Amino acid sequence: MLYFYGKKHNETEGPAMIKIAIVEDEAAVRDQLTDYVRRYTRQYGTEFEVTCFTDGDEILENYRPAFDIIFLDVEMKRLNGMETAQRIRELDDDVLLIFITNMAQYAIKGYSVGALDYVLKPVPYFAFSQQLQKAVNQLARRARHYLAVPVDGGMRRLDTAAIYYMESDGHKVCFYTEDGDFIAPGALKAFEEKLANRPFARCNSGYLVNLAQVRGVQQSEVQVGPHTLQISRPRRKAFLAALADYIGGEGV
Repeated sequence: MLYFYGKKHNETEGPAMIKIAIVEDEAAVRDQLTDYVRRYTRQYGTEFEVTCFTDGDEILENYRPAFDIIFLDVEMKRLNGMETAQRIRELDDDVLLIFITNMAQYAIKGYSVGALDYVLKPVPYFAFSQQLQKAVNQLARRARHYLAVPVDGGMRRLDTAAIYYMESDGHKVCFYTEDGDFIAPGALKAFEEKLANRPFARCNSGYLVNLAQVRGVQQSEVQVGPHTLQISRPRRKAFLAALADYIGGEGV
């Protein structure tokens, strides 16, 4: 069975749909989880393509690494979820596995196959939506995001994950990155607006920090890659809140 939730974007409009597989031998639970995905789309607007399988052997037949997330029942009649997961991992290192089970001790074994987490039956919508959100956030962090930066009469395509931080310098912005430092014309606020949906926050009025590059905070200083920056008193609360939210979203 194949379902589409939300409007499918084309390449110029936005990212491709997230592909979910639901592997569950109970028809009622399959329908419930499918409805939960539909409800999540209505609530958050995230788009999914959902494929349902009735057993582990069904998803493994001609398996290709096409799914982003697999919700996998642990106890199934023909091929149980743990063995299915082990065989999937031999073919697909990247797919996010989330176990569905009524026995927590079985789900804990799932970490040996790199499972993201598990949800206990009977599955409430809130618990399901929390795990789906966690998976969606992880996929977003994996996705590369590029920033077009004007330099020397041309344009530089910069992977935002490689940025340590940006510094305001009058009508210019200094970029400090894994690939070296450079200066571009423009205002820090303009770049901040372009990065509104990325994990960036100001630790003071002059610095815009990549939260993914933060190694630690000590009193009024933040370690960003190899750099140590000052956290201003007016920005401290909001910066630490943004950092805590980002770290919490990673599930670490």
